Amino acid sequence: MSQATEFTAQQNDASFDNIWQELLWRGLIQVSTDQAELEKTLSTESVTYYCGFDPTAASLHLGHLVQLLLMRRLQLAGHKPLALVGGSTGMIGDPRPTTERSMQTKEQVAEWVADIQAQVQPFLSFEGDNAARMVNNLDWTAPMSAIDFLREVGKHYRVGTMIKKDIVASRLNSDEGISYAEFSYQILQGLDFLELFRQYGCTLQTGGSDQWGNLTSGTELIRKAAGGSVHAIGTPLITNSDGTKFGKSEGNAIWLNPKMTSPYEFYQFWLNTADADVAERLRIFTFRSRQEIEELARATEERPHERAAQKALAWDVNSLVHGVEATEKVIAASAAIFGNGELSDLDESTLRAATAELPHTEVAQSGLGIVELLVASALVDSNSAARRTIAEGGAYVNNRKVTDADAVIDPTALLHGRYLLVRRGKRTMAIVEVLGG
Repeated sequence: MSQATEFTAQQNDASFDNIWQELLWRGLIQVSTDQAELEKTLSTESVTYYCGFDPTAASLHLGHLVQLLLMRRLQLAGHKPLALVGGSTGMIGDPRPTTERSMQTKEQVAEWVADIQAQVQPFLSFEGDNAARMVNNLDWTAPMSAIDFLREVGKHYRVGTMIKKDIVASRLNSDEGISYAEFSYQILQGLDFLELFRQYGCTLQTGGSDQWGNLTSGTELIRKAAGGSVHAIGTPLITNSDGTKFGKSEGNAIWLNPKMTSPYEFYQFWLNTADADVAERLRIFTFRSRQEIEELARATEERPHERAAQKALAWDVNSLVHGVEATEKVIAASAAIFGNGELSDLDESTLRAATAELPHTEVAQSGLGIVELLVASALVDSNSAARRTIAEGGAYVNNRKVTDADAVIDPTALLHGRYLLVRRGKRTMAIVEVLGG
């Protein structure tokens, strides 16, 4: 994962009275403990806070990005972040609403812990007076015996309260039920907050509002076991204006790992944001000021065809997650695909990502005639149609117009020794992979 943009480019909006007011305006507070007390504390003290990330996959996704940016905004306001990657909770996994998670091996979880830690690190500053700290809950759960866990932690929990938590209640009412392992997850998360409270004076936990039961598990445990008063913030679950789940397309998550969602796909995801959603996305996922976002919102209303807000959103978020250089490559790739740049300048992974949704054809040999190539790509359905397209000036290979129907493709024209971008007219394209190239 590339480094995030320079921290000097990130700042909170000075037009707000305090960080709490900005978080409210950005739509980042769905539920919390005492709001008045939180606003006062965050405005007058340096608070140590944490957010947990369980390694249940090799990468974080867009839901986690909300938390990472919330953490960064709080750090910019002078507060001290603890980024917890759950080496122990990741072995159990927080309960899903409908089905039990598949347990991973300890070795797999440890590998994913390292992956997630590497993803989290660029979003926070680990230097200065309020430097971030990376923590792993395996450090305090692994040495604890089952008896110690039950005596020191379990005794503070009441089963009647635990089964009323939304996720637990949902699973209890399902055909599958819930295992004791997943049922106990809220205790493990409560233990995390207690341990961070004791070790680092942590008094605030953030997470998604769907985790509210787990968040309050910690606040209650600290009250009972340590006599402490702490806070929790639950961010809203983000949905599109049409009610569909944000960040999902046909069941596929948008990952932060560029090997799982390429920078090109990531950029296009943001660029394709609906007009009705773009202002909200700018508030949540960028560091643009209130004035800038309001100006972009007006531009969307007055000149929607320009898509200025979507371009700003895609640039900012892609640059934040994958770096400015990767974003510039993505934009260059988009231009090159439509003839406004050199395809040969694109690295292979960017070319593949940029053409991933085009029709793809494999041919066994190089040196194809242009007529054969047009037919093989399925852009035309016959040799005569191919010749007619060429005669009318509508045939292109790698953005170069082909005017000779008897022309043969030079093997040196293959992009990265194997690809040809074939185009009919302005926008009808296919990618041909020459296996014997």
